[in-house]
Amino acid sequence: MKRAMKWPVRRVPPESVGLDATRLARIGDVMQRAMAAQQVAGGIVTVVRRGGLAYRECFGYADVENRRPMREDTIFRIHSMTKIVTSVAVLMLFEEGHFLLADPVKKWIPEFGKLKVAPRPGANRKPVPLRRDVTVHDLLTHTAGLGYDLVMQARDEGWTQEKFVRELCKLPLERQPGVQWEYSAATNVLGRFVEVVSGEPFDSFLQRRIFQPLGMTDTDFWVPPKKAGRLAQVYTTNDRKELVLATAPAAQGYLKKRVFKNGGGGLVSTTSDFLRFALALLNDGAWNGVRLLGRKTVALMTADQLPAGHPAMQAAGRGFGFGLGVSVLRTLGEGKQLGSVGEYGWGGTSCTQVWIDPSEQTIVLLMLQHLPKGRYTLMDQVKTAAYGAIV
Repeated sequence: MKRAMKWPVRRVPPESVGLDATRLARIGDVMQRAMAAQQVAGGIVTVVRRGGLAYRECFGYADVENRRPMREDTIFRIHSMTKIVTSVAVLMLFEEGHFLLADPVKKWIPEFGKLKVAPRPGANRKPVPLRRDVTVHDLLTHTAGLGYDLVMQARDEGWTQEKFVRELCKLPLERQPGVQWEYSAATNVLGRFVEVVSGEPFDSFLQRRIFQPLGMTDTDFWVPPKKAGRLAQVYTTNDRKELVLATAPAAQGYLKKRVFKNGGGGLVSTTSDFLRFALALLNDGAWNGVRLLGRKTVALMTADQLPAGHPAMQAAGRGFGFGLGVSVLRTLGEGKQLGSVGEYGWGGTSCTQVWIDPSEQTIVLLMLQHLPKGRYTLMDQVKTAAYGAIV
């Protein structure tokens, strides 16, 4: 039986919120072409503008083999979109006065006081000392010098967050703190940081402080048996350009509880759930009477933290800088896509993505389940169709 979904915002005619309905329908054209070409099995696209739900459509299948259609209550692996949630949790504790962003992480995680930096190629083969300590700000901005080491091992072997950080800190940093943006295990470390500062298990903190207050009833680090039939399958494209089930580790293991609560990429969620979270950010930190962050904290979170010309501009995506856990669009020309300066968000490796645009009061949320993300253009095509409808 189809499960009735309670949506966080009311469905409105697109024209009432400054969108052209005919142009907005191009999203469906983009998705249908992709499905016809076997580029994707299905997905859900949602567009919210000025507080109204202007577009919400389910396309294709959540499970091709069993002909299970994509539905409003389909559960998705959101992977690295988890990073935005973890960053908000850290900033909630920051607002409460537990630490400053410039504080060294070693005050709460002593292993960070023993770090060294790997030598440059051709230089002294011994690790070299840090020029300065890694700070909380470094972790939030992916400038701590960490790589992405040990995350999958921690997940597969059932490490605790404490063990993960302990083992990670036995490895040298790839570069000095603050020197360069590099996508890393920093947000996984922040999951442990939340535990230490709050004195509460990371998943418990998220449930108590974020998910339950916002009504995010389907967001967790696993999918319980009673919901297993709602979890979408993950697909990939083989050499013959056919859709096949993905066997990569990123697609597996969500039907049982894990000891390792992956703050950098472990959550599952639904479109309705994540929309609640995105609305709270768009509305200066609060939604439906629940305040996660203060207005000025959201402003800091979504401000580009990297200096002009910083090497991170290329790493995070052309035209983008980086805030505290989110990418931030710096320039339209270099980004070469429709959007707004100051628009922010992040995506997951299975092609989930959220764009939050304060200047247009718009959220575009795309939920797919396809690997790999790197060679995909469908996500930008959907965004182009959504933004092209703004009149």
